Amino acid sequence: MLITFDKTADLIHSGKLLHIAGSGELLKKLPKGNWIGGSTEYFMEYDRCEVSGELLFVSQFPYDNFKIKSYSAGDIKNVAEDAYDSGFSIVIVPFDSAVHIEYAENASGFKDMFIKNIAGWVAGMNLNKSEQTPITVNGTTGEVRADGAVALHMETPSGKTVSINILNIFEQDESSPVIEFTKEGFSTENCVINGSEVNLATYLAESGLDTRLPLVGDYSGHGINISFKSVENGIVNFYAPVFKGIKYRIAKSIPSYEDEFIRQLSSHADTESVFTCNCILNFLYCNLEGKRVQAAGPITFGKIAYQLVNQTLVYITVV
Repeated sequence: MLITFDKTADLIHSGKLLHIAGSGELLKKLPKGNWIGGSTEYFMEYDRCEVSGELLFVSQFPYDNFKIKSYSAGDIKNVAEDAYDSGFSIVIVPFDSAVHIEYAENASGFKDMFIKNIAGWVAGMNLNKSEQTPITVNGTTGEVRADGAVALHMETPSGKTVSINILNIFEQDESSPVIEFTKEGFSTENCVINGSEVNLATYLAESGLDTRLPLVGDYSGHGINISFKSVENGIVNFYAPVFKGIKYRIAKSIPSYEDEFIRQLSSHADTESVFTCNCILNFLYCNLEGKRVQAAGPITFGKIAYQLVNQTLVYITVV
C-alpha cells in the first residue's frame, strides 16, 4: 500500500513487520522497528502508477519468526544460507554498489541458492533528480547503507507453499543470430556472433536494433533478460552481467510493449501475492505513470528472483 510518512511511522511504532520502499530522505527519518527499506520514488498501485518523493510503499507480513540482517560485498554470499528452510527472504541491494556487482555476478554459486526462496530488488533513485544515492536501511538498527544490502528472512507456518514468480514478456527471437561472450561482466566491447568475433556496439548500430529489447539468455530452457544500459565509445553497458557459456539472442520484437505487458500482467494477477516489484524499464518503456495496473509494489532498478533479473516483474505467493 502506498501511504504517507506518518501512517508508515505509526505501523512501525505498533510493532508490525514491514518492507518499505520510498525516497532516501524519507527512509532516513523513519523510526527504528521491525522493517527493512530501500530507495525508489517509482511505484505501482492498483488505481495508478506514480512517481513520488512524499509517499512510501509498505508491505506488511504476519509472520512471528523472522530475522533482519545486513550484508556487505564480503558476506552477501551467506544470504541464502541464513534464510529459513520454510519461508522466504526479501533482499535489497543498492544500485551500482560493490554488493550489487557481487550479487549479480556470483549469486548463482552462493550456498543454498535455489534451495531457499530468495527474492528482492535493487534500490535506486529518481532519474530526474541529481545528487541522490541509492540506499538500503536496516530498520532494527537504523543503519543506512549505500554500499550494503539488507534482508528480511521470514519463516512461514507449516502447510504454506512459497513460490517466487517472474513475469517476462520477452523471449528469444529464433531468427536472431546467437551471441556469446568470452568475458563476463556488466560491459563488453567484443562478442562472438555465429562463431565470429565482432564489436557489439558496431553490430547494434549497423543492424538498427531497438535496444529497448533485451538480450535473452538460454538458461537451461529458461529465458533470462540482459537489458541494455548504454553504448559509449564502442563499449556496450548492461544492467546485469553477461556470462560465458550462455547462448544469447536479441528478444523477439513485440507490436506494442505496453499492450503486451498489460496483457501478460492480467494473466499473472494473483490475489495470493504477498510482495511484488517491477522494473524501471517496464515503467518507462510502457509509459505507466498515471495508469492502472493489476499489481502493486515498488518500481526498482533490478529485481532478484534468486539471481539478478532485468526487465521483468517479480512476485511472491504464499498459499
